[in-house]
Amino acid sequence: MTRVLVVGAGGVFGSRLCEGLLRSGYGVVVAGRSLDRAEAVAARLRGGAPGPVVEVAALDTATVTAEALKATGAAIVADAAGPFQGAEPTVARAAIAAGLHYVDLADGRDFVASFSALDEAAKAAGVVALSGCSSTPALSNTVLDRLTAGWREIVSVEAAISPGARAPRGLSVMRAILSWIGRPVRVFENAGWTVRPGWGGLYRRDFGRAGRRRVSLCETPDLDLLQTRFQPRQRALFLAGLEPWPAHLGAWLLGGLVRLLRFDPLPLARLLVRLSGWAAPLGSDRGAMRVEAYGVDGEGRAARAVWRLVAEPGEGPVTPSLPALAAIKAIAAGRVGSGARPCVGVLALEDIVAEMAPHGLETETIAERGAIYARAIGPAFDTLPVAIRALHETPGRSVWRGEATTEGATGPLAAFVAAVVGFPKAQAACPAEVTIDADGDRSVWRRRIGGHAFASVLSAPRVGGRVCERFGPLSMELRLVPEAGRLVYRVEGWRVGPIPLPRALAPSTRAHEEVDAQGRFVFDVEISAPLIGRLVRYRGWLVRGR
Repeated sequence: MTRVLVVGAGGVFGSRLCEGLLRSGYGVVVAGRSLDRAEAVAARLRGGAPGPVVEVAALDTATVTAEALKATGAAIVADAAGPFQGAEPTVARAAIAAGLHYVDLADGRDFVASFSALDEAAKAAGVVALSGCSSTPALSNTVLDRLTAGWREIVSVEAAISPGARAPRGLSVMRAILSWIGRPVRVFENAGWTVRPGWGGLYRRDFGRAGRRRVSLCETPDLDLLQTRFQPRQRALFLAGLEPWPAHLGAWLLGGLVRLLRFDPLPLARLLVRLSGWAAPLGSDRGAMRVEAYGVDGEGRAARAVWRLVAEPGEGPVTPSLPALAAIKAIAAGRVGSGARPCVGVLALEDIVAEMAPHGLETETIAERGAIYARAIGPAFDTLPVAIRALHETPGRSVWRGEATTEGATGPLAAFVAAVVGFPKAQAACPAEVTIDADGDRSVWRRRIGGHAFASVLSAPRVGGRVCERFGPLSMELRLVPEAGRLVYRVEGWRVGPIPLPRALAPSTRAHEEVDAQGRFVFDVEISAPLIGRLVRYRGWLVRGR
């Protein structure tokens, strides 16, 4: 029987890993500084029933030696103790020196980033050493490997986790969060590296049956590995959230205070653990994870793929231990080559999903077109000329340049409304440039015609060719209709801010897109309002910029 020495067996994730190992027929050695505490953990794991092989060993991870690890009789060492932020890989070094395989559940960005420094020693010893065998980076990367298989280009990748409100939050987990909250975090965004505050931003993400939840920037190894492995053109993010919503907001406010007052929040760890327990009854107890990729698929079309995991109450904390369990099984079966490295590109998604079955964790994958026009119009979108499809389907940021002519408002009142919305005045043939930022949910169009700039936001694609376009405070409900090689726009409703206005007073649009003899994208847009006349007309051509 293969024995696994588990460091941190009494913790939130370590205990789940031990249970999975015992269920799978492995022996477990519970390691702890206090032999009495280790015995208590072992007794709980045995459950008073014969069968499971659970032993104990007194070990101090700060001073552990190769000889001490060998003496336990274990073949594999699993470190689930943490926090790993700012820590040295002492246990990993000792395991390698002892000729033992090693895995950990590290979520410390610096810890995982420097782990490959042990690779030469691990290969010389003929052992496997894997770091980050947890939700991050092992599971997130394994999911993305599957979602983006065969893609021509990746524009953005993102992973997000949101534990249930009653999920145990141990002291080491809280200290790990407090080590980076409110402090500078290096992140790849807007096609380059920048610095943003930890737990900054208040994003909303759809976690399926777990609902829409708030998440914020989290510092994990993924911030480096997602960019390195998948080479996204625009962005690579890892986000995390707390349930209930007030707890998440409180963490966000704490991050702001850390930035403003420049104090160390680590002494607050015990208090925050207690506060999170008090707030737990207010939130959902479902745990959730979400991984998303956006780019160009193997057929050259904009694509978006989302993988979601939902854990029923009480089952969420098992998720971080499952990649470690799968990795241990793969190592024991001889399916992993020797060396030390992060646990990415090592496991197949099926390896980890197989470990989810005893816990009733539910997963789903949603693959869809990554362009809002393609989703709204449906199959008819693919019948449009290439130039039209290219402009509306290019993911991420794209720049289109050409020439345009504008005709301004027809009267003083129309001119006033046009100015409020941001429409240009009359101009003869002049340079035109359109920058489009598309993220799969919306497209932001920033137009510059001559010296005049104005913008609109297209969003909310719905079946039947329906989308919403917003110019400043004015929003129009549009229907997109392919007709004889052209794309025609029709207004079906409008509002100012959130207030819907009478259809009889809605602006009218005479707009279409087509392709000229040179194969260029051609646009002709005229917007008028009842009683006051034309607000603007702009027409011209565009080609993809370099």
